[in-house]
Amino acid sequence: MDIEYLLWLQNFRTAIDDALTPFMMAVSDFAVGALVLIPVFIYWAVNKRNGLFILMAYSISNVINGIVKLTCCVYRPWIRDARVVPYGNSLKTAGGYSFPSGHTMESSPTYGGLAVLTRKRAPLIMWLCILGMILTALSRNYLGVHTPQDVIVGTILGLLSVYIASKITGYIYAHPERENMILAVMFIAMLLAGAYIAFKPYPMDYDASGKLIVDPVSMILSSIGHFGMLAGFITGRYVEKTFIKFKAERFTMKSCILALIGFVPLVLMDHKVRIWLSFIGKEPAKIIERFILGFFVMALWPLVLKLFRAGED
Repeated sequence: MDIEYLLWLQNFRTAIDDALTPFMMAVSDFAVGALVLIPVFIYWAVNKRNGLFILMAYSISNVINGIVKLTCCVYRPWIRDARVVPYGNSLKTAGGYSFPSGHTMESSPTYGGLAVLTRKRAPLIMWLCILGMILTALSRNYLGVHTPQDVIVGTILGLLSVYIASKITGYIYAHPERENMILAVMFIAMLLAGAYIAFKPYPMDYDASGKLIVDPVSMILSSIGHFGMLAGFITGRYVEKTFIKFKAERFTMKSCILALIGFVPLVLMDHKVRIWLSFIGKEPAKIIERFILGFFVMALWPLVLKLFRAGED
């Protein structure tokens, strides 16, 4: 049924001469591109606790995605059935395992977290976030890169991450004296999960040309980057709460401008650090890059914000 559904969408896409494809591509790209900047902005400029909650959900969701994806090792739809032809250059860009969808697991924590935060004060935003989750999942089916179960399970796991993050942030704000223990447990769990995906066996299936259908090393590298970001998140949180202690409790024009300025180095560092560090190898460079990004968001730019806001309180 899942393949038949994708074929129906594929025929529909062809019948309307790809009229909806640019929109679906934009929805899909936004989900893994600009969307995460919203909780970063909230953390820096609006409400530190709310931003921390969504960013934690985002980081946890990405790690869970790597664990589940590399455990199930499900092939892409066009590998399962050659009739499925994904849009554009997805055959090259959307490689690796299919289940669960990375796009839905990156976007649903942000959409879901925002929906939770706005459900009482701004229900319109809540419904827009729900619509964003639905459209992201649908776009991955529409483009032919994921099956329905890929996006449904991805969304569920992303929302599970929201629930986990809400419990953790609620606990550490209620019991700040125990936060170091919670962060240490998260770090150890992350290391154990990283060791699991690094050393577990993987299917070694080859196509007709003798090439590996999915290179597990490439998939491990892709997932390890998310582990590096979570490590940066945890380390940055410890450094910020222990030494920096910046505040973001009210929105001002100055806080808005400072946060927007912070986006510049954040965006510039994304995918650039690994190039600068390529001499140490792809895997270490990507881990370090993701770590730096997580640490920058949680601690480095908050330090800049505190210095510029000195004397305001």
